Amino acid sequence: MIDGRIRLSDVATAAGVSTATVSRVLRRPDMVSADVRQRILQIIEELGYVANPAARALASARTNVIGILIPSLTNNVFADVLRGIYAVAQDSTYDVQFANTRYSNLEEENLLRVFLNQKPSGLIVTGTDQSVASRALLKQANCPVVQIMETGESPVDMMVGFSHVKGAYAATAHLVGSGYRRIAFLGARMDPRTQRRLLGYTEALEEASLFDERLIVTTPRSSTVTLGCELLGLLLDRDLGADAVFCNNDDLALGVLFECQRRRIPVPSEMGICGFNDLEMMAVANPSITSVRTFRQEMGEKAIRMLIDRIEGRQVENPLLDLGFELIVRQSSQKLRP
Repeated sequence: MIDGRIRLSDVATAAGVSTATVSRVLRRPDMVSADVRQRILQIIEELGYVANPAARALASARTNVIGILIPSLTNNVFADVLRGIYAVAQDSTYDVQFANTRYSNLEEENLLRVFLNQKPSGLIVTGTDQSVASRALLKQANCPVVQIMETGESPVDMMVGFSHVKGAYAATAHLVGSGYRRIAFLGARMDPRTQRRLLGYTEALEEASLFDERLIVTTPRSSTVTLGCELLGLLLDRDLGADAVFCNNDDLALGVLFECQRRRIPVPSEMGICGFNDLEMMAVANPSITSVRTFRQEMGEKAIRMLIDRIEGRQVENPLLDLGFELIVRQSSQKLRP
């Protein structure tokens, strides 16, 4: 003990084992026999030893930290992703730390530098649209990296997600197939993933010769149910004969439904509605709302399992994993009922 601080060597001496054995108990307890593990853990508790991640990083060239960068702490989509990550991480020897980039490339770059100074075992980052500087940091990270929420070309390392373009295309094509002809797009924040959903919407309507740019209503504001009400109001004020809306997420879609009900616009006969992500509220709304289901918790689970496998030297069977999506058709888009 030096300066009153309990060190790993103090625990090893008290337990009558090597410092390597104590380290294994802390990092890989399955590698130590039950009786030895129990004795060491009891001494750790008695002495009040707390592991020093900085010292461990100097000894092993990295900590047991897995860094997670997400763009929002309030968005239910990312809450589901984190739920999947923690479901796996809680049974591992790794510590999960997450940070909020707030949809800012500059903030993401700054946070990456913070994480990399900790010498993490691995990193999970959101999307594929990192800045040049952030992408360079990830390439030089000297640890496995998983990009989540999207699929695409030129991944930094590993990737797990789905195609936002294809999901939006499928939703819009469904509205066309249901008999709607003046299909609008309502979008909030307009981050890169929303931009790709707008692209899928545009492609589907151009293919059907129904595209009208005037039916696109977007805002850089954060998405809320209230904003969905407002955006539908702006659309209807344009008096363009809109008979359906594809919303870039479910918050907006729910707001559209509420605004239709307030204005006594029948859904789905006079206004079709489709959301994106298929949050729980879509199924329980009245009428229930069609949405594109994305597999967010599974995405978090897959991402951290891929990281842990790579960190521990196991081969990752599919480092570029497309989880796909599922269009869940409900009452809000059934203009032509079977």
